[in-house]
Amino acid sequence: MIIDLVEQCSQGLVERRTLVEAIILAAVAKEHVLVIGPPGTAKSEAARRVARGLGGRYFEYLLGKFSEPAELFGPVDLRKLKEGVLETATDGMLPEAEVAFLDEVFAGSTAILNTLLALLNERTFRRGNTRLACPLRVCIGASNSLPEEESLAAFADRFLVRCFVEPVSDSMLEVLLAGGRQIPIIDTCSLQELDHLSEQARQVDLSEVQPLLANALRRLRKEGLGLSDRRSVRAQNLIAAAAALAGRSRASAGDIWPLVLAVPSAAEQQMARQCLEEVLAQSDNPNLYRLAEETSAAPRVRARRLVEVGDKLLQGPLDVLRIEGVLRDIDAGFATDQLPAELAQVRQRLTAALPCN
Repeated sequence: MIIDLVEQCSQGLVERRTLVEAIILAAVAKEHVLVIGPPGTAKSEAARRVARGLGGRYFEYLLGKFSEPAELFGPVDLRKLKEGVLETATDGMLPEAEVAFLDEVFAGSTAILNTLLALLNERTFRRGNTRLACPLRVCIGASNSLPEEESLAAFADRFLVRCFVEPVSDSMLEVLLAGGRQIPIIDTCSLQELDHLSEQARQVDLSEVQPLLANALRRLRKEGLGLSDRRSVRAQNLIAAAAALAGRSRASAGDIWPLVLAVPSAAEQQMARQCLEEVLAQSDNPNLYRLAEETSAAPRVRARRLVEVGDKLLQGPLDVLRIEGVLRDIDAGFATDQLPAELAQVRQRLTAALPCN
């Protein structure tokens, strides 16, 4: 199953599971992902792992101010040029890729970015006499920061999903050091499976969720967080993909949480979570629960995450400090009489595992 990729691709990538889940969500929705974060925060490694797991033709490039269009799209076909025809030889280049990763994506020249606009949005490549339909499922762009130039706004808007990453937290440094050198074994899925999920997402019934989504967009506008019409419409693709990945053919209030990922900046996403707290309270997804929790802070997905963490602690060597930390998280997030049954069982087992018991 494609969802198994989440676990495999996350191995050793501490606090990056949500990024892996976001890339897979975007791939099913056939949307693109923009990852913003400081250098050395595993942005490219997460993208490479998911790309390797999804299979298909992969293209990766680090853009710079001196990058030439031919480095991404292919050189001029000299054989055709001798015949007076200007065509591009695209073999092995971005126009023929099914998954792509572009590092420092905003550093490209105007010529590169203008060509990318059509390729990302319309899945078509145009250059000279070359007209090519592109098989691109998802493009992951990475940058250290969002661009400030207005001229880049239209290009940045092609990346519907926005993910913001920070260095690993102090409390997880030991885990980072212990697992950071591991090389995971990733089973490659077939693109047919990805396309099957994408087709399921396209068939998801959104009639129940559209009025809720419209009200959520109104709330965001009232707070000065209005999305462009393009982003508002395409956010439905993420909601449908979330429902499909949860095994549902009809989207519900529990699937609205990906709307937050379409909000452009980290600060605005935080404001959106607060503004839409009531709307997001019902969020749930059994397969993308880490991403759903980070996006919505909803109790259901928080409980799923705590159950997973607790089970792993119980299966490994006794770690008193981490068990106590999980117990504090459980007690801080849930009243005793409101604990979900599965989480209550994990709490009881964790408590029994402590030496004083």
